[in-house]
Amino acid sequence: MIIGLTGSIASGKSTVANMLKEYGLPIVDADLVARIVVEPGTPTLTKIAEAFGNEVITETGEMDRAKVGSIIFHDVSKRKVLNDIIHPAIRAEMLRQRDEHLANGAKTVIMDIPLLFESKLQHYVEKILVVTVSEETQLQRLMERNGLSEEEALARISSQLPLSEKEKGADAVIDNNGTVEETREQLETILRSWDVI
Repeated sequence: MIIGLTGSIASGKSTVANMLKEYGLPIVDADLVARIVVEPGTPTLTKIAEAFGNEVITETGEMDRAKVGSIIFHDVSKRKVLNDIIHPAIRAEMLRQRDEHLANGAKTVIMDIPLLFESKLQHYVEKILVVTVSEETQLQRLMERNGLSEEEALARISSQLPLSEKEKGADAVIDNNGTVEETREQLETILRSWDVI
């Protein structure tokens, strides 16, 4: 079974991902994959250098994230160019990892995709698990975790689909407003009902 794990910023998705690791379930992490596909020497990084010039590559051959960020931040067309290079590479690598886990005999693979709904990748998975919290909790955690003002935190939260919308598209929802133990119990119940454990 392919399970898509998603949530929103500061909802506790990483906590749940770590719990899933404890069950020995293989995880394809979209954020990790996004870093792998632009490592020095990759075809993706070469395409980025061709599109934006060699000044976006550091002396050590890595992508200069700050420089690329400043180029695409105010320019929608340049952001699209970057996304058109990076997104297909990320998707291809995520599917490669998923298929490799299955080929190695994994019965269940977790695909940890923060922007599962925003990127319309629901067809990559068979079940969707959404980690959710109240808006108040999300705001509080994000401000504390990242040292943001309320305004900055709200801007980040509003750049993603609301959790209430993600919940509607879920096969199961974990309410992460309580203790870690309560979250763990909910996860175990869901995994048992899906015959994962």
